[in-house]
Amino acid sequence: MTHLLNLLAAIALLVWGTHLVRKDTLRVLGANLRRVLAQSVGNRFKAVLSGVGVTALLQSSTATALIISAFVGQGLMTLTAALAVMLGADLGTSLMALVFSRDLSWLSPLFIFVGVVLFIARQGTTVGYTGRILIGLGLMLLALSLVRASANELTQAQAVRDLLASLGSDRLLEITLGAVLSVLSYSSLAIVLLIATLANSHVVTVDVALGLVLGANLGSGLLAVLTTLSSPVQARQVPMGNLIFKLLGVALMAPSVSLWLSHVRPNVDEATTVVLFHFVFNALVAVAFIGLTQVVARWVSYWLPKPTNRNLNGRQRHLDPSALTTPSVALSCAVREAMHQADMVETMLRGVMDVIKTNDLALAQSLQKMDDVVDRLYSDIKYYLTKISREALNDKEGRRWTDIISFTINMEQIGDIVERVLEDIETKKIKTGRAFSPAGMMEITEMHGDLVNNLRLAMSVFLNDDPRDAIKLLEEKTRFRDLELKYAANHLRRLTDNTLESIETSSLHLDMLSELKRINSLICAIAYPILESTGALAPNRLRQPTAAQESSDSAI
Repeated sequence: MTHLLNLLAAIALLVWGTHLVRKDTLRVLGANLRRVLAQSVGNRFKAVLSGVGVTALLQSSTATALIISAFVGQGLMTLTAALAVMLGADLGTSLMALVFSRDLSWLSPLFIFVGVVLFIARQGTTVGYTGRILIGLGLMLLALSLVRASANELTQAQAVRDLLASLGSDRLLEITLGAVLSVLSYSSLAIVLLIATLANSHVVTVDVALGLVLGANLGSGLLAVLTTLSSPVQARQVPMGNLIFKLLGVALMAPSVSLWLSHVRPNVDEATTVVLFHFVFNALVAVAFIGLTQVVARWVSYWLPKPTNRNLNGRQRHLDPSALTTPSVALSCAVREAMHQADMVETMLRGVMDVIKTNDLALAQSLQKMDDVVDRLYSDIKYYLTKISREALNDKEGRRWTDIISFTINMEQIGDIVERVLEDIETKKIKTGRAFSPAGMMEITEMHGDLVNNLRLAMSVFLNDDPRDAIKLLEEKTRFRDLELKYAANHLRRLTDNTLESIETSSLHLDMLSELKRINSLICAIAYPILESTGALAPNRLRQPTAAQESSDSAI
């Protein structure tokens, strides 16, 4: 029982080490990996190579599948190119299995020591996250040595030998078991390395090990399919196409196991036989099916057709659940959805002047209903962001996470204010048949135009993080405040002149000036996080006392 528990603990440590490497590699290189994958869409062979490189870094073809699925879901990559990347991703996993199958246990203490030193010395920085990657690699190597030791002890039990011997009579059972282990461990790489270790320790025969490897490959494809079940159809197409490649590959390679045993096994040891078989399997699948990516893409598109008008407001949503495992991609999804929310707010804001000029009651009510959509978008974006692991975000991504939350809150509040303004216009102007004075109308029109321009500038600031535009936006806050004070004073002068229109619409006019200023303050608040990060903001806005004031205060 103790030996079995030791083996399970060693397997868990192997899976955990793989998880650490994958998570922190995405944290350090997430944006660069996205760029590499995005630039590979023009050529299938280039796409395969990019898949090999990215997966070699992530230690997981499943992680690559989720990133690629998110790209396809956002329309950033075609399904054909994505399937080519996945062929390379599987090949990358098998390359890493070849590397880790060597006896690298002497590197384990070095990686762990250096990794811990870097992590403790520079926590929260790129250097610290690199240390965590080294810790993960060290744990993987340590786990493999523990698996070997535990497996050797475990195989001394006769019951275990009899149980494992029963697997040799059924290839389908071996494939099924390998697939189940791969799904449960969330890492086909870890399972292939485990199988190679068990074969090298004579816990299982090489024949059984090769069957388990076929199952592990199938399980990695099945895992990606299961992970994206709740995702949009576009994101589910990539794992489904990759699973088809793996099914075809298993069907082709299963009958050739005996040939591999007779020609390759006599020349190399058991572990090398297993990992080399894993590599050749994925290499042959990539070579055989690189020309069929378009065909498989058509099959998948037929089986999983894109839906029409199934999302909010009849449009495709950007909040892709499959991107949540890749924080940099998930943040991009949230930004795109936040920009759509801002577009809705701009539509509401622009419609205010149309309602004032035309007294269109139906338009006013339609614009008020749009606030429900703005509120819904805010709730959806906020919930989506809460599902992104904050631990997986680096400092820059953490600030971006906060910026998105702040931006969506401001847009939601602006939508509420616009809805309230429209209600006032409907109640105090349209239904009463009143009108603003020509001068008052001109002032409101000018402030409204400036407000729309400021909103567009704020959207640009949020999207591009440009400090110069942020400074310009903050300057608009002061100018707009002065403009509101000026026009409020003008309105009061018109009241003293007994201007009829000004008297009738006085309450609405002053309320509108105040609400427009509030909207502008919310818009300009988007500039603060960017200026704070660049150190452009003073600690407070209080004017420093002069020397005369200080001496006067001390005398008192």
